Amino acid sequence: MTEKFQNDINNLVEEFNFRGVKNFKLIVLFGLLGDFDSFEYAINLKNFIVNHPDKNLDIFAIAIGNQKGKEKFCKFTGFREENLIVVSDNQIHKNLKVSSGLDIGLGGWINMLLMLSGINSFKTIKEVVRGYTGDRKAKQIYSEVDKIDVLKFLKFSGNSFRQVFGDGYLRPFELATFRLNNMNEIIQNWGDYILKEEYLPQRGASFILNDKNQVIYKFFSSDVLGYSSNMRDPLRFLSDLIKE
Repeated sequence: MTEKFQNDINNLVEEFNFRGVKNFKLIVLFGLLGDFDSFEYAINLKNFIVNHPDKNLDIFAIAIGNQKGKEKFCKFTGFREENLIVVSDNQIHKNLKVSSGLDIGLGGWINMLLMLSGINSFKTIKEVVRGYTGDRKAKQIYSEVDKIDVLKFLKFSGNSFRQVFGDGYLRPFELATFRLNNMNEIIQNWGDYILKEEYLPQRGASFILNDKNQVIYKFFSSDVLGYSSNMRDPLRFLSDLIKE
């Protein structure tokens, strides 16, 4: 890790007052607020905090968006508003050498669609397929008492997954249902979540800092639906590095 990179992280902590009170800090760079990865990652982080209230960790995030989008994003995902900063462009991402995704010169929409098809985003197709086929080595998302409302007309409970596929693992269609619900929220509020379509391909990154603000872990995403090095257990890196 270069001295410049560490200095850039230090400047980020100072600029946005990412002080925190715990011994460790997770700083997440989302792409657009309305990116699939931003929604999924934020919901997983919220659940992590709920399930590990004593974890010695503060979590902060930066996303490309505006205040109205931020308010809707936090209401839907449960991510704390006070821990999310919105910026108007991807300059911070550029400074930290985060992948800007595919750019063939035909605009953000085309670039994003190509990445979703696996071009310059090699793990995306595998991750999309996993959403439909399930994964015996991943955790289930819905409990049997969860109420699921997809596209406002398809309503059922998490018990439906248990009755058809059992439980204790990521069941077929479970992750796809979760992502479809997120996508519906994005589409319904497109103007608030997608600040500029040119940033649709922008990927994100994650950094863990110790109590001296030294970076002890970093991950740079290069794929759509690839915000973690281990998508079967996306937040495993937190459990491995941060002790209670």
